[in-house]
Amino acid sequence: MVYYGQTSCEQDTERYLDVVKYVFSSYKKEVPLVINTMGWVKGEGLLLLIDTIRLLSPSHVVQMDVYDWKAMAPLTPEYVHLTHGLYTKGKQQAKCKQMGMSGAENWKSSEGEGDASAPEYKLLYVHPEFPRAGVAGEARVHSSILRDMSILGYLGQLQSPDIGAVLPLHSLVPYQVPFSAVAVRVIHTDVAPTNIMYAVNASWVGLCRIPDEIRCQTDGPVLLTQTPVCDCLGFGIVRGVEMEKKLYHILTPVPPENLRLVNCLLLGNIAIPNCVLVGQQGVEGEIPYVTSDYNYSILGSGKLKKKKHFKRREYAFECDYT
Repeated sequence: MVYYGQTSCEQDTERYLDVVKYVFSSYKKEVPLVINTMGWVKGEGLLLLIDTIRLLSPSHVVQMDVYDWKAMAPLTPEYVHLTHGLYTKGKQQAKCKQMGMSGAENWKSSEGEGDASAPEYKLLYVHPEFPRAGVAGEARVHSSILRDMSILGYLGQLQSPDIGAVLPLHSLVPYQVPFSAVAVRVIHTDVAPTNIMYAVNASWVGLCRIPDEIRCQTDGPVLLTQTPVCDCLGFGIVRGVEMEKKLYHILTPVPPENLRLVNCLLLGNIAIPNCVLVGQQGVEGEIPYVTSDYNYSILGSGKLKKKKHFKRREYAFECDYT
């Protein structure tokens, strides 16, 4: 498992492919492998999908017809063979003729059909019968809800198995991790070293392992200059940063035997669901990490944007940490 740190790979497609290569390198080919690609299939997303097919050399490709069927050509072996990807080049198209409008016959080359580099897989073209399949925008809303539910379910492992009141974050005992024990990297944006602790505090982080030994030349935090592609062993919340004792306070359900391998914290663009912070019970005064009195003129600050354009008519789902 690798922590990519973003819900879309649009801003860093090159790292996305590096992650795919890294994960695929662990495949032992002892069992069948099912690869679920993402739904970005227009523009550069389609080119990236072609790169991925070339890279992984599947035996079968299952392509689902979508609502806007004209947006995507059938991914036949001939089409992938001839079409340039985002980072890979297709075979030079020579005297390519169109054989009509029937799906798999759209692309046929008069030369090079038996070329050794041509992909060899079977295309299974599926037309889904359920209503509104592939309608743009809806999948994004669903994935946002499912992502929050997944995070809440993961954090639920921190709670006692006994049925009772859910403990808020400030009531859970965190691990104390010295600055010198782990390197830190913010994946999705550039943060000045002087502000890195502000970014890390109260954030969702990937608990990772890099092969390099952590060497701390100063008494401050260890900061990586590049984002590594490395193993991720689980996730956690940096509940606090103790600057005097140079400690990170981290909440995580990852077992101690795995935590011993962690030497890197990766911070991405994945937010903790609001209800986890706002719904902390038993707090007198201001809730930790939540304030209504803040100076938004500070450089880099900003209010949380609410997605007002999404209408959840069909959902009674409330983000409830209980």
